[in-house]
Amino acid sequence: MSLNRKICGGWFCAVLSIILLFAGNTAFAQRSVTRYVDNHKETAVKLMNETGIPASVILGVAMLESGSGTSRNAKLLHNHFGIVGKNKLHKVKGATYRSKYKEFESDAESYKYFVRMLSRKKWFSKVKGKPEYQVWLKHMNHGGYSSAGQEWVKRVTAMITKHKLYKLDEQMAYSSN
Repeated sequence: MSLNRKICGGWFCAVLSIILLFAGNTAFAQRSVTRYVDNHKETAVKLMNETGIPASVILGVAMLESGSGTSRNAKLLHNHFGIVGKNKLHKVKGATYRSKYKEFESDAESYKYFVRMLSRKKWFSKVKGKPEYQVWLKHMNHGGYSSAGQEWVKRVTAMITKHKLYKLDEQMAYSSN
């Protein structure tokens, strides 16, 4: 039996295959996240400058709630924020997916709805125009945005720091005047 056959015939080949599969999936996932940020950062920055909500918060929440655009809700309903509401999926002939989440006409409409929703919160005036994403996440958490509580804050924070979304907040030109 040749050396090559002994090595690849056993556990070594299985482990190597798993490593290569994982590395390939990780690279694909990173490209997917990069593409998501590239596709939506302009909208997030524009909304930041209109509303005073940091782009890092807008994109970080969207990335977490939509799986960086890969979730069914993001693909079928254009819902990037886990917003509950009405949709027309039940009217689609042959549809096998049902959802309690709101349907939007476009991704941009989902983003606009999210910032309008935040701007109606009683704590909004205290933090509007402040680029510190941690302060925003704290208020959103205390306001009940997610039922996951502090774990949700940790996950959004991880998205923001891992992908350096806080750098977008340096472009904040919001003025309450």
